[in-house]
Amino acid sequence: MSLTLTLLADTHLPRRARELPAAVWAAVEASDVVVHAGDWTELSLLEELRGRAAHLIACYGNNDGPEFAAELPLVAREVLDGVRLAVVHETGAAAHREARMTARYPDVDVLVFGHSHIPWDTTAESGLRLLNPGSPTDRRRQPHCTFMTAVIDAGTLTTTLHELPRRTPADRVAP
Repeated sequence: MSLTLTLLADTHLPRRARELPAAVWAAVEASDVVVHAGDWTELSLLEELRGRAAHLIACYGNNDGPEFAAELPLVAREVLDGVRLAVVHETGAAAHREARMTARYPDVDVLVFGHSHIPWDTTAESGLRLLNPGSPTDRRRQPHCTFMTAVIDAGTLTTTLHELPRRTPADRVAP
């Protein structure tokens, strides 16, 4: 039996968008597990994801206030179909990330992180897989807003990066 996951980070609602794109909600509702790597900025999204996701694994990020720290851990951990998963918002600079995270999370198979808004999918020499789904609402210097879906089957994780269409001016939140 396989597990389907939706991986999110850096949603920044309502600062970067009024709501999550419909494609993200469709993935959330079709998934067995939703993983969010922080920077929510609005508690109402946490409550909505808790209500719409079959199972939520999440942490808080550097833009989340104390109300998130009261609700979520700095590092979330769970074992899914034999895959040891950890979720954290920040991992520091890209240079030497794999080595630093291997040292910090020696008992983890997959580390989902956010913060940069830059999609990332690498495997360290140790076998640790590092995944950043990007942001579904704030592409920063990337060509598209993104999120990931994944499947865990017999202890193996495969991922798909989803690029979202550019938003129209009506979708954007004024600065």
